[in-house]
Amino acid sequence: MTFLPHERIALFIDGANLYSAARGLNVDLDFARLLASFRDQAVLIRAHYYTAVVEGEEFSPIRPLVDWLGYNGFSVVTKPARRFTDLQGHSRIKGNMDIEIAVDMLELAPRLDHVVLFSGDGDFRRLVQAVQARGVRVTVVSTLKSQPPMLSDDLRRQADAYIDLADRLGDWARPRTPSASPTVRTFDRD
Repeated sequence: MTFLPHERIALFIDGANLYSAARGLNVDLDFARLLASFRDQAVLIRAHYYTAVVEGEEFSPIRPLVDWLGYNGFSVVTKPARRFTDLQGHSRIKGNMDIEIAVDMLELAPRLDHVVLFSGDGDFRRLVQAVQARGVRVTVVSTLKSQPPMLSDDLRRQADAYIDLADRLGDWARPRTPSASPTVRTFDRD
């Protein structure tokens, strides 16, 4: 990962996608260490974390993480998740944050030199292309080393650089604790 000390960078973290990648690698992320590693390498302008939140539940498993991030240097963007019943009659939760990520990244791009997108979602390929057209380098962070791999080939090809999350576990993660496994809910992407 190459960042220049004077580069203005911003992190855009697709929370559900990053959680799935970390779960696939059987680790929990240490967001304090992750943030510090980028602050040590460049001028960190902003660190956004995006997630949908289930409202109306007595306890939301994502709420402690969202609160911690908000108090520790992240700009947290949330929206209510929607419940629906699929064709098989199963209750599902939907919480896609793609539009929020795209709007924020395009708005901030004129004040950045480098964007770091934590997502493997191929839907972001066109966004990455649009940001690059504004003269901003884009690094994508996801993983190909999980089963299934969490990175779209189209997104990887479009990015200026790619960091496999599995290669940074010593810097950004800790082994998953058994009690932590059920605490974060995943959402259907679309």
